[in-house]
Amino acid sequence: MTTPRFQVQHLSLERNGRPVLQDVTLEVAAGEIVCLLGPSGSGKSSLLRCLNRLTEPPPQSVFHDGADITTLDVLALRRRLGMVFQKPALFPGSVAENIAYGPGLDGRMLTADEIAALLALADMPAAYAARPVTELSGGEAQRVSIARALANNPDSLLLDEPTSALDPAARRHVRETVKKLRRELGLTVIWVTHYMEEVLEVADRVYLLLDGRVADQGSPADLLGPDSDHKTAEFAAGLLE
Repeated sequence: MTTPRFQVQHLSLERNGRPVLQDVTLEVAAGEIVCLLGPSGSGKSSLLRCLNRLTEPPPQSVFHDGADITTLDVLALRRRLGMVFQKPALFPGSVAENIAYGPGLDGRMLTADEIAALLALADMPAAYAARPVTELSGGEAQRVSIARALANNPDSLLLDEPTSALDPAARRHVRETVKKLRRELGLTVIWVTHYMEEVLEVADRVYLLLDGRVADQGSPADLLGPDSDHKTAEFAAGLLE
């Protein structure tokens, strides 16, 4: 039996005495793209943050390749799980300096060819390496964020609504980039989104969270088909809050 890339078992989390996640159980296979859906405040981002210990989960509740993540070195774990946030968090300086930042923390200097290769994976020309990040569009900045995450050679990407502040063309570029990365690198992707076109285009499976619980799960075709009576279809139709 193949070990899941991620396994979450009965994960519950409170913040200021209020339940944020309640008995969440899910699995994500290696190389799979899974989308997390749900209304604002349903626990999607909190769940994502637990996967790389930006929020510390209880022991024996989150596993990566079979290992309890609370037993792993946190910095080594985060290098394996590239995180891209809703707003690109780029540092002042050039695109190349941003991409090289993570490896530099480990004493590894990226060559110009390596930076060009990372930009190519993010569907960006090598000439962008010298460009100041202040000159990037929102979509370009988000793809640089992806390239920066890839510089640490992760096995997975955790995407927290990375397209929510982008225009439709930029969202399409990011979708195409993520599909390319799964195809070429075999990356596992967990993507928090509220755009149904992203779910239908990229997701192998979907988990719907409501009030911190997994309320629905399955393939996009099953959950969002024309005659679906799933809660995910209700959410897509705007019938859940």
